Amino acid sequence: MKRFLSILLVLAITLSLAACGNNNSKAPASSENGGNGNESTNSGEKRIIKVSTKFVDDEQTAKSLKKVVENINERSGGSLELQLFTGGILPIGKDGMEQLVKGSDWILVDGVNFLGDYVPDYNAVTGPFLYQTFDEYFAMMQTPLVQNLNKQAEEMGIKVLSLDWVFGFRSMMANKPIKTPADMKGLNIRVPTSQLYTYTIEAMGGNPVSMPYPDTYAALQQGVIDGVEGSIMTYYGTGQYENVKEYSLTNHLLGVSAVTVSTKLWDSLTDEQRTIIEEELAKGTEENLRETIKLEDEYAELLKKEGVNFYEVDSEAFMEAAAPVFGKFDKWTPGIYEEIMKELEAIKEELK
Repeated sequence: MKRFLSILLVLAITLSLAACGNNNSKAPASSENGGNGNESTNSGEKRIIKVSTKFVDDEQTAKSLKKVVENINERSGGSLELQLFTGGILPIGKDGMEQLVKGSDWILVDGVNFLGDYVPDYNAVTGPFLYQTFDEYFAMMQTPLVQNLNKQAEEMGIKVLSLDWVFGFRSMMANKPIKTPADMKGLNIRVPTSQLYTYTIEAMGGNPVSMPYPDTYAALQQGVIDGVEGSIMTYYGTGQYENVKEYSLTNHLLGVSAVTVSTKLWDSLTDEQRTIIEEELAKGTEENLRETIKLEDEYAELLKKEGVNFYEVDSEAFMEAAAPVFGKFDKWTPGIYEEIMKELEAIKEELK
């Protein structure tokens, strides 16, 4: 039985139930139902926080998040109950970020690009073909440039807890080999609802089609789309190899998620609760990275056994094609690309 069809059925049932009543009766009133979000902290009752992510249970990010949630709940001694919802059961992407800005008791684990809807320069620091290694990206996230973006996000009601949940470089899983931008012509490629991804796929030669990731499995089967861009981890973890067998290593964007929470929720927690969440997230980030590095090679071999073919690409041609993407964003700070490249040059020198 196809894994994604099963997941979609579960999602439909869960959403139906959620529509009937989304909040636990012991959960504190949030800004959306008239409360200030502080009731449980003041009364000593358990604080219930929903954690929403697009990743399905078989993906490493979801597995690491599950451990993080369990450890936070245990360490809190009953003052916190984080509830993990995987596979896009609860709103993700733009809708999920809107929940945070409204002050909901949520933690969202999704693409850094969705932060770019509020602070546009986040899309600049995660733009196409910037990084060749994870370490380059991690170092960039510690620069004053990115730390200033985090402060800007906080002013808009979004607390950035982490930008480091990587799941591999994104490449093309499609119904045909892709080695040059010319091979992308006429292909409908699913992208997240993000200008950065839309412009990147357009520049690479494809036709971007925005849709939630859980919808892609059926869309590929029905021929609505010709391919999906994503990491090896996503390719194997979501079972897309059952639909398309060609994986072209464009490595056009780094697959990485941000962990974000509303400042209203964050400020309402005790110092101890915040410390527990931060420490366990840091441990989870390390485990996720360690497992991702290990599993990339393992999953590549498993994918080959499933009949998947891997292809090297003309990287220079794709980089040249994607270069104009950095000039398409009027809301980016003038000179941001040059500033990023200056930081990146220093980072590469330091990492030698």
